Amino acid sequence: MTSIRFDRANALCGAIFIGVGLFFAFQSLSLELGTALRMGPGYFPLFLAGILILLGIVIFIQSLRVDGEPIDPLAWRGMLYILPAPIIFGLTVRGLGFVPALFIASFLASFASQRMRPLGALGLSAAITLFSVLVFSFALGLPFERFGPWLRF
Repeated sequence: MTSIRFDRANALCGAIFIGVGLFFAFQSLSLELGTALRMGPGYFPLFLAGILILLGIVIFIQSLRVDGEPIDPLAWRGMLYILPAPIIFGLTVRGLGFVPALFIASFLASFASQRMRPLGALGLSAAITLFSVLVFSFALGLPFERFGPWLRF
């Protein structure tokens, strides 16, 4: 008797894509769909959900043809540093402003890598913050406070 061999990581990924796609497809059906020329609010989400479902099916089918490696343990360090970063950004952006909130969030997230050192994290955070201010504030002209009321005396 031969056992069925497949790539568990890709099978799980495909199943998650299919599940999320089905969820959003059913959610978009409660909205007006319209036509391809006159799209309603549910048309584009349904279209994207269909693409996600198809991608999940392809990934799942490919996982049945390949003998995969065992799934690695969860990367707890990455989750500990990356997941809180956007939450901290969201909680501080109104009070501190865009520049300090983004700097703090990117500084925290940079430590998800074990190879990151404090000086490298400072440089990376400064570069991300400078790039974001140049793009969002100057190039796109988005109106936001660079420095918020918590920093005004």
